[in-house]
Amino acid sequence: MKHLLVRNKYKFIGLIIGIGVLFISFLLSIKMGLTQIDFKTVFNSFFSYNSEITNHIIIRSSRLPRAIIASLVGSSLAIAGALMQAITRNPLASPSIMGINAGALFAVTIAITIFSVSSLVNLMWIAFLGAGLAAFLVYILSSIGREGLTSMKIILAGAAITALFVSITQGILVLNETGLQEVLFWIAGSVSGRSIDMLLPILPFIIIASVTAFLLSNSINIMAAGDDIARGLGQKVIYMKVVLTIIFVILAGSSVAIAGQIIFVGLMVPHIAKLLVGLDYKWVIPYSSIIGASLVLISDVISRFVIMPSELPIGVVTALLGTPFFIYITRKGFNQS
Repeated sequence: MKHLLVRNKYKFIGLIIGIGVLFISFLLSIKMGLTQIDFKTVFNSFFSYNSEITNHIIIRSSRLPRAIIASLVGSSLAIAGALMQAITRNPLASPSIMGINAGALFAVTIAITIFSVSSLVNLMWIAFLGAGLAAFLVYILSSIGREGLTSMKIILAGAAITALFVSITQGILVLNETGLQEVLFWIAGSVSGRSIDMLLPILPFIIIASVTAFLLSNSINIMAAGDDIARGLGQKVIYMKVVLTIIFVILAGSSVAIAGQIIFVGLMVPHIAKLLVGLDYKWVIPYSSIIGASLVLISDVISRFVIMPSELPIGVVTALLGTPFFIYITRKGFNQS
């Protein structure tokens, strides 16, 4: 008992340190960019805002919304990845495994190239619906058969739906090259030019889904042990899989809808969290949330300086960071329990 209290104490201290790192990352995201702004100006823009000072306007209208969105996107993707790895017991599981990214991109491509939709808010909702449609199709496919819904069938169905949507999307873009430039944003992933107005409609969904994931952490611990063990402990396995799937579809779908495909965050972050705190999802979920938010904020800062004065999409930065991690996990074959 004493040993457990000591371990929890260190985990709590780690959580506080993580919050500190997140706060510093948030400040750097607001401060750094093509226009250099000192910390004094950053603080003054919050506590003594002056609409006649250009840097104050830049911070309040552009960099602050960008930092908030980057934080929420990173947190949502990380929690979604943790949930997916828990219910599939696959260490390589991430939002793309359910076809969420592919479904969102497919819907956006259709909207832009065929229906000439240009409103970012409308495209956000369309991407969200596309992500939900992909997840729904994956569950229909993976439920067919005598064995019903299994982790392996979810993975295979997700790969099939992803391949289908990606192929159709590529075909549409080949036939209609005029929409390619607009769709590239969703392919690469970015929070540049995103406003709080885009975030507000789906913010309640993100908050409710994140809080629910944490409240269900004990059930997630049981689910992660395997279907047979979960049933033996009285867990309603199918019901929990459906609930957890709805949660991570909301989280991942919202993120893709706002920022496009920011890959590897949902894959990397849960593993980092587990290395720090073990397999207890009461700790994995908050750690994943904080680390994911920090990672996307830092990636966004890096993206501003690589090819200045232009910006690199965040998705490219996270891909560069995540590819070696993906290879490492594949070679080591992490044991998800």
